[in-house]
This record gives sequence, C-alpha cells and structure tokens, in this order.
Amino acid sequence: MMFRIDRDVLAEAVAWTARSLPARPSVPVLAGMRLEVTDDQRLKLSGFDYEVSAEVTLEVQTGEPGVVLVSGKLLAEITRALPAQPVELVVDGAKAVVTCGSARFTLLTMPVEDYPSLPAMPPAAGRVGSDVFASAVGQVAVAAGKDDTLPMLTGVRMEIEGDTVTLAATDRYRLAVRELKWQPEQPDFQAIAMIPGRTLADTAKALGGTGAEVEIALSSAGGTGEGMIGFSSSGRRTTTRLLDPEFPKYRSLLPTEFSARADLSTASFVEAVKRVALVAERNTPVRLAFRGGEVVLEAGSGDEAQAVEALPVDFDGDEINIAFNHQFLLEGLGAIDSDVARLQFTTPTKPAILTGGKPVDDGGSEDYRYLIMPIRLSS
Repeated sequence: MMFRIDRDVLAEAVAWTARSLPARPSVPVLAGMRLEVTDDQRLKLSGFDYEVSAEVTLEVQTGEPGVVLVSGKLLAEITRALPAQPVELVVDGAKAVVTCGSARFTLLTMPVEDYPSLPAMPPAAGRVGSDVFASAVGQVAVAAGKDDTLPMLTGVRMEIEGDTVTLAATDRYRLAVRELKWQPEQPDFQAIAMIPGRTLADTAKALGGTGAEVEIALSSAGGTGEGMIGFSSSGRRTTTRLLDPEFPKYRSLLPTEFSARADLSTASFVEAVKRVALVAERNTPVRLAFRGGEVVLEAGSGDEAQAVEALPVDFDGDEINIAFNHQFLLEGLGAIDSDVARLQFTTPTKPAILTGGKPVDDGGSEDYRYLIMPIRLSS
C-alpha cells in the first residue's frame, strides 16, 4: 500500500479523525487510525471506539490499494509538523514510512484484523446548513452537564417535528433551547434523540464553516436509548450512540410572564461582567442592580477585593437586585448572536431568561432562549 497527497489536506483530515480516538483506549488497537487506499484512488481515514466513529474520504495524487493501522495521535502530531510539501506514505512489512521533503518517519503498524468495523450510517433523516447547525449546537451545548454521574444531563436533546428541530440542554443551573429549520426527508418526520453533548459540539464545530449542508441520519431506534445518529458533510462522516432519552420537562421551566425587562449592549455587558468578575471567587456571584436607566454590577464584599461598574440600560419594570454565577452568565451572553442582550425577570429568586435582540412581537426572534438560575442574595 502507498499513497501520495498534499500535506495540508492530509493533516486536516488526520486531525479531524483523531478527535474521535479515545485518550485511554480499553484495548491498544482502539488508539489506531485505519488508512485504506481503494481501487478508485481514494484514501479513507477512520477511527472508532465502539461509541463514536469518524471517517474522512480524500482523493490522492497516486496510490496503491491496501490497508494499514497506525497510532492515530502520533500520525496527527507528525502530519501537523511536516513541511508544506507533498506527503508520501508507504507500507513496508510491519512498518509505515512517511516521507515529506527531507523529513522521514517510520511508524510501527498495528494488527488491522483486530480493528472493529465501523458501523453503517443510519437512514438519512434530513439536511441542514452547516453554519446554522454549528451555531445552534454551540449555543445549546454550553448548558450541557459535565457530571458523568448524571448522564441524562450530559447530552443535548434533539426533538424533530416536521421541518423544525429543537435542541435543548441543561445542567440544572441553566437551560439553553434553540429552534431551527431544516429539510426533512419526509415532511411529517418525527423523532427524539439524546446525543452526547461533547461529541455533538465537536462534530458541529468540525463540520461547520464549509458552506455545505450537513446530512443527519437517525436510526429507527432513536428515542429508545439504543439508537444511533450520524452526521456527514463534504466527505466526512461520524456516528455516535444515543443516550437514554430521559430528560427534564424543560418547557414547563420557561417563564411566560415577567415583571421586568432589560436591554443592554451585548459587547459592553460582556466586558463589564469580565472586569467585575476579576475579584469574584469561584463560587461567589456577580450582583446586578437594575433601576432607572442603568445597571450597577458588583462583586466582592467585606474585607475582600471589590469591583463596581455601571452600564446604561433600556429597562422597563420593577427595580430588581439579582445575582448570577458569572461564568454561566458569560457563557449565555457568548452564545447570543445579537448586538443587544435582553434579560427578562420574574423575581430575584426565580429563573431569568436571556435572549438576543427583541422578541417576536417587537420584530425580533426568540429561536434561542437561555434560562439561568440566580444565586440567592443574603438579606
């Protein structure tokens, strides 16, 4: 087996495939990356750990059919460091020799016959623009839990109803919900899937920015916790097993009536929160006092370092003093694709809703909502 290919094309494909490889594989062979040159002069790079699979298909300049398995992480490090010249890989017995310009690397091969076969892609369910998909997933995945002892909170719930996809994630302290339009294969298609949040975020980021469409494939078992979902775009495909579909009834958590509303410049608000939070300890909040035409941000108290900053605000409603975990607040603001951030309140102890711009009745959009729980202030 041998192939010759452009260095940048190979390095990007190897790096993308290596993202799916386990850091601590249960068996050594799962740390490998499978490279196959087909009879039609195509190179397939693939990785699989029994949970997540990834595969990239590339065209090579020249090639001889064959299959080899080498350390994926090592190959990624090598291709990233190679000079900007064509790369040639030749299999010689139990070794794979990578040559690029005057650089030459020899890698030990792994037993390819012991490597598991990649799962087949589930049936296609529909398509969505890669930029829209990446943006929506990025907005929601920030709220997914990181505690593996609560697996149902580490995922992103995908609900499909015809041409509308709703994504939702929560870690109990905040909730992010985003609705988007897509093109289903069948107009009356319905499904529910619980996707591992970290895997979905990595996949969306890797497939975004190409300008192409992302095809979403979902097994008929979707919603049973035993299904599989797949994503493919521009010669790349990835699959992952679904989590158990159990998830909080999040719609009942979203307030529908508010006692106050505040509109602020998103960029100015972010910078002010970052500055004030410099004196906030890890578990201490940033306090916000909304009244009149300004909001006063404060952090620190007593003998600790303190910070105070005021910002102009378009405020309507009852004056309110409320406090938030500054990191959760910043992540919500960072997910807003709008110059204006809108906070809506009920009481200082009940969830606030963060959205971008203005609501639908004011000519805006409510396709993204970020619910954040306040931190109770002492009297």
